[in-house]
Amino acid sequence: MARRSGSGSSGRSTGRGATGRATGATPPDFGAPTGATKKARKRSGIPRWARWCTILGAILMVASGGLLVTSEALLARYEGAVTTEDLFGDGAAVEAKSDIKGPLNILLVGIDPRNATTLPLADSIMIMHIPAGLDRGYLFSLPRDLLVDIPPFPKSGYPGGREKLNAAMSHGARVSGGGLPDRAKGFELLSKTVSNYTGIQRFDAGAIVNFAGFKKIVDAMGGVTMYVDEDEVLSEHLQPNGKARPMKACQCGAHPYIGPQARYTKGTHTFKGWQALDYVRQRYTVEGGDYGRQRHQQQFVKAMVSQVLSKNVMTDLPKLDKVIRAAGEALVFNGRGHSVAEFGFALKGMRQDSITMIKLAGGGVNNSAGKYAGEALQQPVAQQFFNAIKTDKADAFVAAHPEMINRDK
Repeated sequence: MARRSGSGSSGRSTGRGATGRATGATPPDFGAPTGATKKARKRSGIPRWARWCTILGAILMVASGGLLVTSEALLARYEGAVTTEDLFGDGAAVEAKSDIKGPLNILLVGIDPRNATTLPLADSIMIMHIPAGLDRGYLFSLPRDLLVDIPPFPKSGYPGGREKLNAAMSHGARVSGGGLPDRAKGFELLSKTVSNYTGIQRFDAGAIVNFAGFKKIVDAMGGVTMYVDEDEVLSEHLQPNGKARPMKACQCGAHPYIGPQARYTKGTHTFKGWQALDYVRQRYTVEGGDYGRQRHQQQFVKAMVSQVLSKNVMTDLPKLDKVIRAAGEALVFNGRGHSVAEFGFALKGMRQDSITMIKLAGGGVNNSAGKYAGEALQQPVAQQFFNAIKTDKADAFVAAHPEMINRDK
C-alpha cells in the first residue's frame, strides 16, 4: 500500500472558502524545509499545421486544455467556446504589443468550485515555460501548501499576509458587499503572488481550468489511458462506483470520510473522467504527498496530449469536435491581447514529446508552536531554477540537473 508521506500530507490545506489570514505564529524563517521528508518530434500526419497548442497546453486539470488545431473551422469553433476574462487586471480591451515571441511563461490554475457562492481555491498551480525557439517547454508545479507572502490587494480589501499559496485566489476573489466571488480577480492576486515568489515578473498568458469540466473532456475522448506508478492509491473522496464516500456523523478530523474507497493499482489503465480526476487529486495515500500528486497531474497531462494527438481522436471528427467543445467549456483563458488562434500558430512547432516535466523538491515546515504550517521548496536549487527560467537558460540548467526531470514512469 502507498505510504502517507509527511511532505504535504501532515496538515490540511486552507479550507474551502477560507477568508482570513492563516492562524498560528509565524517563525522567523520559512525559507527551507526543516526536519521534513524530502522527495523530492514527431508530426501527426494531419493537415499541414495540425499541432498541439501548449498555450493552454498540456493542462487538463490543471490543467486542461491542450488545443488541437486541425482546421480553421475547428479552431474557430474552439475559440468560440472558450471563455475569456481579464485574469491579469490589464483592463477589458487589451491591445497586443507585438507578435508572440519567446521565451514565454504561462500560468495554469486548476479550481474545483463547489458552487457559485464558494470562494475559489487554487487546487493546482502549474507554470509552462517555453524557451525562445517556441518548439519545446518545461512544465512545473508549485505546491498549493507552499508558504508565501501574499501581497495586499485593495480590489478585494485583502491586507496581505503570509499564508499557503492556494489561499491567494480565495482572497483575491472576495467581492465587497457579499457579491458572488470574482475568479478573475482571484487569479490576478495569485499571479502577483507567484511572480513575487519566483521572480517571473510577467506571465504571457493564463488559464483557469474547471475540474468538473475536465471530466467532460476525458469522457468525450472515450477515456484516458495512463500508467499508475504506485502499488496502490486509495481515494479519499470516492467509492469504487464513483459516488461520494459518506462522511462521519461529526464530519470531524483530517479524514472525515468513511466506507469503501476507489482503488487504483500499479499498471496501465484506461480511466473514465471521474476516475482520472479522482486519481490525480489524491495526496494522502500517495508517496510524497502533494509532490506525488503533482507528478501524477503532470503524467496525466502528457497522457491526454498523446491521446488527443492519436489517430483515434484526430481522424474521428465527431469525437474531436466533442473534445474541442468540452475543452472550451472547461477553460477560462487570457492571452494578454492575443487570441487562442494566435498562440496556436505561434506554437505550431510544439510536439507531443517536447514537454519536459520538472519536479521541485521540498518538504513540510512547522510554525513556532511546532505544528505543521505548510511547505517550502529546497533551496538554493529552486531559486537557481527560477533564475534560469527568467534568463531563458532552462535548457542548460535542466541538462546539468537531470534529477529534476519527472519521468513518465
